[in-house]
Amino acid sequence: MPRAPSPKATPAHPHRHPHPHPANGSPRPRDVGETIVGLRAGLALLARRPDAVQRVAFSRRVEREVEPALQRLRARGVPCVAVPDRELERIAGTAQHEGLCVAALARAWASPQDVAERLARVRGTAIALDRVRNPYNIGAILRTAAFFGLDAAIVGAPAPHPGLDPNAVRVAEGGAEELTLSRTTDLKDTLARLRKAGVRVVAADQAAPVDARDYPFPRPCVLVMGNEREGLAPRVREECDATVAIRGGGAVESLNVAVAAGILIAQLARQRA
Repeated sequence: MPRAPSPKATPAHPHRHPHPHPANGSPRPRDVGETIVGLRAGLALLARRPDAVQRVAFSRRVEREVEPALQRLRARGVPCVAVPDRELERIAGTAQHEGLCVAALARAWASPQDVAERLARVRGTAIALDRVRNPYNIGAILRTAAFFGLDAAIVGAPAPHPGLDPNAVRVAEGGAEELTLSRTTDLKDTLARLRKAGVRVVAADQAAPVDARDYPFPRPCVLVMGNEREGLAPRVREECDATVAIRGGGAVESLNVAVAAGILIAQLARQRA
């Protein structure tokens, strides 16, 4: 995950880490920090993880919205500075900073066992991403999952680093702070652990014979979404208890992965209600 720089030294690639990350929550070098950009993402961080905040840079145009949180941080000695938008763009490394940039300690990632125990305890639901790489898709999925009250999200990607790109956190609009987040470099193994704990695994597959509208999603359950181009990896598919499809009118072949996830998550939520 990104290092936690001061606002005058944002790393060029804040999501990289110099060490490989073993799969499934095994011991790994500790991430040293991350930089959160975006107004809603930053406000969610200030509300949910205030003790992790190390420094805040903001634009005067959002001062009214951020000031209540900043007062509490300043009382603890956390530097909070108003800067011109041009300087904030340099700090954030993007023009899409929305007026707020927060340097923080690294977020805590839950182990697969943590996720399994939580889902089993509350008969909950989670989403797992199999090599979904586009940060805007990931962010949109996390936002939808948080909106509909899912309990957790599992980010699965090849080594060395299945982390969260800062753009994904920004697009999630605070959703990354609402979900229990886990990551793995071996999603097949992670899903096997969840199944062993009694969590059912259901995957989206456009070729599946079962219509998602007719499928009674079990509890607890994890919904798996595949890579944007390749879909589910064969070895991940082996760990699925069921696959479901979203039926359309046939004018186009498939949906964007974030849109598809939104439809299925809404179905999950409707059945839970």
